[in-house]
Amino acid sequence: MDPEFIRELFAPFRAVTIRRMFRSAGIFCDGVMFGLVSDGTIYLKADDTSIPDFEREGSRPFTYTRGQRGRVALPYWRLPERLYDDPDELAVWASRALAVAERKKFAPRARRKRKAPARRKTS
Repeated sequence: MDPEFIRELFAPFRAVTIRRMFRSAGIFCDGVMFGLVSDGTIYLKADDTSIPDFEREGSRPFTYTRGQRGRVALPYWRLPERLYDDPDELAVWASRALAVAERKKFAPRARRKRKAPARRKTS
């Protein structure tokens, strides 16, 4: 998908930047990734409060195959098709996705406990 098309699509929302990542691209606003483009499809960041809206629109999460683990889903959901023709509503959905991404980015992370190193037996 053409980066210029994506920038124009999101222009009613805010200025966005596109950065290539692996086989896809991230959609960023103010340095925060809130969208993903893969195989010509746009996905927006979602959480427990916004997923039901995506489901009502018939959207699905972004998934990929990861080695032996099989299919893995990321918290990005397909942009509903109708939003490509509704810039005002797209701006609302993009705002929500950015808010989700900002909450995730700035949320405190739980620290993992480290295992104590194995002690050697002394004879």
